[in-house]
Amino acid sequence: MSRAEPETSPQDDAARAAWLYYVGGMTQDQIAGELGISRQRAQRLVSRAMAEGLIHVRLNHRIAACLDLETALKDRFGLMRCRVVPSLGAGADPVTAIGSAAAAEMERFLRMPDPLVIALGTGRALRGMVDALTPMEAEQHRLVSLIGNIAPDGSASFFDVVMRIADKVRAPHYPMPVPVISPTPEERAAFHALAPVQRVVELARKADVVVVGVGQMSDDAPLLADGFVSRAELDEMQAAGAVGEVAGWVFDSAGNYLDLGTNRRTGGVRVTPGLDRPAVGIAAGASKVLAIIGAMKSRIINSLVTDEATATAILNRP
Repeated sequence: MSRAEPETSPQDDAARAAWLYYVGGMTQDQIAGELGISRQRAQRLVSRAMAEGLIHVRLNHRIAACLDLETALKDRFGLMRCRVVPSLGAGADPVTAIGSAAAAEMERFLRMPDPLVIALGTGRALRGMVDALTPMEAEQHRLVSLIGNIAPDGSASFFDVVMRIADKVRAPHYPMPVPVISPTPEERAAFHALAPVQRVVELARKADVVVVGVGQMSDDAPLLADGFVSRAELDEMQAAGAVGEVAGWVFDSAGNYLDLGTNRRTGGVRVTPGLDRPAVGIAAGASKVLAIIGAMKSRIINSLVTDEATATAILNRP
């Protein structure tokens, strides 16, 4: 008795077409013939596989221009490590370009045999990194969030990444069980007086590795777009010189944290400038240039993953 052919899903078809294209080296005409479909459908399936993250592409050749930019950034800002990837061109989302390089950097730590505490920020760049991570077993490490995981409406913060990474690498994880930004300093203090919160805060403060996004504080600030600060609060911080934020903590062009605005109510753990252990910033885009420079100047971050256009813009600044 012959075995019935299992039904295939649209994702199965897309994954198979992408496998034939990227691994098998087939042309779209050859894929069409192999799968018994039209060339146009083969093209759509390969595109769908990429769009839905069914296949990840990593560049194993280090391009000379990117290597030169890495060296220049390390020399100017005293970075421990720097990865610069090719840009995708005008109009493309830079997060797409840096995701795989950021994932490779994260995997370097996750594959270390000795136990590490890895503290994580949040945001689109880190979520892109998680999407590009290779699933693995990394039970020896502990993952801890630097930033609160409660949004203003009480929901879980959309871009929180600790649980997403933990699910991929099977590592113990510790969310920061506080609001991203509390309504008042007193409420923040009340949360931080709780013993479970204190234990997570202490773990984050002594992390062996820090991996964070870098947010801009211009009019398109993620904190404003995501509803964590009001327009009036952003105006106040901009007037005081705010250019960027890391894990919700706002700083000026020299990388100095501001003693005003939401910094008095931010729920998570501030990354201490000048750490002697890796503090990796994952960020790219023209709007983030000043923020990245400020974070590197004061060594809130001492390592960087970015793209070619952003690196060039940083180095072109006086």
